Amino acid sequence: MFLEYVVKDDKYLTVEQILKNEFKISARLLHKLIVNQHIFLQGVTVDTRTPVKIGDFVSVCLDFEEQSLNIVPTQMQLNIVFEDDAILILDKPAGIAVHPSASHYNDSLSNGVRFYFDKIGLNRKIRPVNRLDLNTSGLIIFAKNEYVQESLIQQMKVNHFKKEYIAIVSGTFTNKTGTIDLPIARKDNSIIERCISNNGQEAITDYEVLFSYSDFSVVKCSLKTGRTHQIRVHMAAIGHPLIGDTLYGYSSDLISRQALHSYKVSFFHPINKDFIELTCDVHDDMKVFVTRPSI
Repeated sequence: MFLEYVVKDDKYLTVEQILKNEFKISARLLHKLIVNQHIFLQGVTVDTRTPVKIGDFVSVCLDFEEQSLNIVPTQMQLNIVFEDDAILILDKPAGIAVHPSASHYNDSLSNGVRFYFDKIGLNRKIRPVNRLDLNTSGLIIFAKNEYVQESLIQQMKVNHFKKEYIAIVSGTFTNKTGTIDLPIARKDNSIIERCISNNGQEAITDYEVLFSYSDFSVVKCSLKTGRTHQIRVHMAAIGHPLIGDTLYGYSSDLISRQALHSYKVSFFHPINKDFIELTCDVHDDMKVFVTRPSI
């Protein structure tokens, strides 16, 4: 995979200026490209200090042989929503962790992606871009190289990468739309639970009520920040905890997990700059909530 640029004017004097300003390559990746001689001018390997002129063709090879020896390959069914040379987007089931851990050493989604990459002959590190809780379902993105991962993370920081969720929450709302702007911090004496705290990190969630029922609501949540458990903490803070969320609310006879689904992602493709927008339906255990007549 290559990044490519044709010099159109005299605003850039060296290859390095193009890499930093046109490709937005980080200092860490730039060093890696230099060491591996993956920078080219007119198809010939060059130093970043090499001068350029109008009409020159600058390219960068992003392909590196990498290992994920810390992740055991495990065969599993992956629901692939989108894939190309740069990204892999999956519809994650609830009940599966994204990362391996002591309790999910060989049954996380990353284990399945490692097996899939090995199967197609792709020697890459496993790089999830967005993170989903164990019991949250829906769209999750894996980058196939370091540049793609960095680009998507930068888009998140400036809100060009948008993430939207469907949540089933308790109660009904007076205001059908709103913004929750409450900082979130780790709760004292807990490695898992989060809480609202003036000393926490900025956390902003926009919400829109899609349907209202007698005892719960179907809400679309759009994240402007990406804090751990953000939607779960924010909804509980305004008195509408997610149905089935035993950490911030209460259990439910209708669903065995928090009713939260990552249903939509949109971003600009890091390589070709196309606008990508993808959706996936809520899973069966959440559909029971949206089949009732609304009020």
